[in-house]
Amino acid sequence: MDIHELQAFVAVAEQGSFSRASESLFLTQPAVSKRIAHLEEELGAPLFDRIGRQVRLTEAGRALLPRARDILLALAEARRALGEISGNVAGPLAIATSHHIGLHRLPPVLRAYTARWPEVELDLQFMDSELACQAVRRGERELGIVTLPVAPPPELESRIVWPDPLCFVVGPEHPLARASSLTPDDLCHHPAVLPARGTYTREVIEAAFRPAALTIPVRLETNYLETIKMMVSVGLGWSVLPQSMLGNELRALSIRGMTLSRRLGVVWHGRRTLSNAARAMLDALSTSADEAAVV
Repeated sequence: MDIHELQAFVAVAEQGSFSRASESLFLTQPAVSKRIAHLEEELGAPLFDRIGRQVRLTEAGRALLPRARDILLALAEARRALGEISGNVAGPLAIATSHHIGLHRLPPVLRAYTARWPEVELDLQFMDSELACQAVRRGERELGIVTLPVAPPPELESRIVWPDPLCFVVGPEHPLARASSLTPDDLCHHPAVLPARGTYTREVIEAAFRPAALTIPVRLETNYLETIKMMVSVGLGWSVLPQSMLGNELRALSIRGMTLSRRLGVVWHGRRTLSNAARAMLDALSTSADEAAVV
């Protein structure tokens, strides 16, 4: 059984598509199909049902998937262990991060890191923080630089890098824009534009309203904070955004009894050995945290 065939199988299973799997592996689609066909021939069972454009795991495929992941994880662990013996900070480093952190927090960290460790091959993938944590739990990414979960899964270790105060905001023409002081109940008489349900930021917001037994009238929701900022600025509702995103197109609101914040940081799997490249990234993030604390 070839490792490259297992990598192709896992990629197709997770992407649900031969074309998307080929893109993620930087291979042609025929090359991925050939690897899957050879693996199916070797195992004597079809691994996928191909119905039109849909690709679904067969019973044999579902049985193989967790075992294939374990094999690939064990191989990655072995490579990391050998790399640590040499002490070199080099080789691949797979990181998942959110769009907001990638845009507003990571650039100076990556600039300093790549200048110091040019032999590290950074594989940076953007995704929602919740999905990034899942990818780290499954061993698909070594580090997740994310909005930290309110209740982290027990498998994950985490470290706060940047405190992120949040602010209630409206557009300049909103009826609440000129109010000097408001209550949570006042907000709930107006529609909101919030991060999508199930996101860590949404959990922070809902937890703040829960003691008052208030229901937030959500008009729109999206995972992208930049999109929320735009929708609020044109008057579609109030929202909660990081203070760092405030500008002339928004008005901050003072809500009695409510001060919200979230934590941005890094997560890794507590039972897996970190590569030298990952440890160096943790050091770089710690330096960034120290600099933020001084500011």
